[in-house]
Amino acid sequence: MKVGILGAGAYGIALASVINKNLGEVEVWTPIDTEYNELITIKKVRKLQDYTLPDTIKITNNLEKVCNEKDLIVIAVPAKFLSGVAKQMKPFINEQHICIATKGMENNTCRFGHEILYNELQTDKIAAISGPTFAIDMINGVTVGLALGTKNLETSDIIKKAFCNDFLKLRTTNDITGVEFCGSIKNVIALAAGMIDGMKLPESTKAMFITESLHDVSELLEIFGGKKKTIMSFAGFGDLLLTCTSPKSRNFVFGKLIGEKADINTIKEYKDNTTIEGLYTLDSVYNFSKSKNISMPIIEIVYDIIYNEKTPETLLEFLIKKH
Repeated sequence: MKVGILGAGAYGIALASVINKNLGEVEVWTPIDTEYNELITIKKVRKLQDYTLPDTIKITNNLEKVCNEKDLIVIAVPAKFLSGVAKQMKPFINEQHICIATKGMENNTCRFGHEILYNELQTDKIAAISGPTFAIDMINGVTVGLALGTKNLETSDIIKKAFCNDFLKLRTTNDITGVEFCGSIKNVIALAAGMIDGMKLPESTKAMFITESLHDVSELLEIFGGKKKTIMSFAGFGDLLLTCTSPKSRNFVFGKLIGEKADINTIKEYKDNTTIEGLYTLDSVYNFSKSKNISMPIIEIVYDIIYNEKTPETLLEFLIKKH
């Protein structure tokens, strides 16, 4: 089986490392010249400095090359670039199966990755993976689990062959919308969890917040066309628990800076130098709720704290008043 990965960030490389262990050679694409040159010359990823790429993980900046003659293409680019990458891929897609590892929704339209790819590529050989995994853990072979959402059984089988092994488990569902939604919204919830941590509130309050968030996310999940039970999957509760409690989460760290009331320059510097997918998703969901006149209190509160100068303490008021 031949596999190509689009996106050479930490997560894309981590996925490549799993496939490399399972199948051998895998090819990774990046359109960023500096990233390409570093990976080719020093074989290092900036956020994974202890990991050196083996020769069997090939790096390319040629999109046609990474797509052609592949059985499976894994997409791990940031959500805001997904639509553009899909358009570029179109001439090179015929019978390949596609696995979305990107987390987030498209701004303005609130489309999920599988909707974007179906519209652009006219294929139903699409799946999404999501769950509580950090890149470094996959590279180190730590036992982890991911939800695999797809309506295509052949695609499911192909992805399992690429990823499943003694340390990585895939649990399947046909609720691809639910898997993608959970993978997106957990980043927004992690922003709020970071704020709670930044305010130095105890574990009891954090546990209360995570529990309340589960209820809210399950309601939002249904609004967006997913199944409520998906909240109890690796993509739902699993990923929510990890991202809302770990300082390895960029969204959690950004929220913590706000909760600590760090100076504006510190917050801006972190935001400018870090990919914070939760902000992109927050904008998408907030604008969707306003356009549809749907009440999404937790989304509105996080939005107001980040953009409208509400204090982080507003979160506590929400938790107490929430019925």
